[in-house]
Amino acid sequence: MLHILTHDILPVFSMLALGFLLGRTGTISKTEAAAINRVAFLILQPALIFPLIAALDWPTFRVAPLAGYAASQVALFLLALAVCRLVFRRDMVEAWLLSMATVFVNTLLYVWPISFLIYGEAAALPVTAIVAWDSAITFAFFIVSTDLMANRGAGFGPAFKRIATNPVLIAIACGMLFNLAALDVPAPLLTAMDFAGAGAAPLTLFALGVILSGQSLTPSPVIATVAALKLLAFPALVATAVWAVAPPETWQTLFTLTAAGPSGAMAFALALLYGVRTDAIAPVIIWTSLLSLISLAWLA
Repeated sequence: MLHILTHDILPVFSMLALGFLLGRTGTISKTEAAAINRVAFLILQPALIFPLIAALDWPTFRVAPLAGYAASQVALFLLALAVCRLVFRRDMVEAWLLSMATVFVNTLLYVWPISFLIYGEAAALPVTAIVAWDSAITFAFFIVSTDLMANRGAGFGPAFKRIATNPVLIAIACGMLFNLAALDVPAPLLTAMDFAGAGAAPLTLFALGVILSGQSLTPSPVIATVAALKLLAFPALVATAVWAVAPPETWQTLFTLTAAGPSGAMAFALALLYGVRTDAIAPVIIWTSLLSLISLAWLA
């Protein structure tokens, strides 16, 4: 457990910690970090997502465990949304993103590289399946739904234009097109995307650390509740759902490991993008990132 923590988990977490430290000392400003986050979100993440989806071997994924994972996401999301709206009286868009933080794990930028370090590419196939699901379906759903809610009344035309020109959604759609049509990505393009995509995870985590360094870490009731739903309820729900369909032990272990990861940074990135208050979302990201160090090392 200690070896996994020090050799596989902390090196990935270090970029978030470095950003937090440099933000607290004033070396990197929030404005600079926001610009880094925007570049990583709109340029580097599409370069990471497109070749990933284009190269997916869908038949190797087990449908039953993925269905159990997806059902767990839907169930916990609806519960969290009800709690945030009815108990904590949060605005709909903020409640939506807080609920997203309970079920959208930082798989692509955090758990995925950690699982490859620990288990290797073949053994990490279950995590790759979740990355594919979250990248192609879950993330796209939250991008579109958040945009529509944040821009209510803007009309169909502007909404369609914003969604149709979103680089991440374009990368997802193109990746699916290449995959389903069995098209080969040209080698020079693949090399360029591999080169650019490699910077997505470290830059996003670094920028997130800088931006979060200016947030209060006090665990208010809403922060504690959302973090508990993410770190305790979601892994338990996923473990139960996947166990019910009796997959191979590796799939159950890695699905549970993934569910125990920290809240995805994308909930925070979307909040920044659409001007949603972040005083609760930001600490949730921080606390789940810190506390998941223990759970990830133990489960791995």
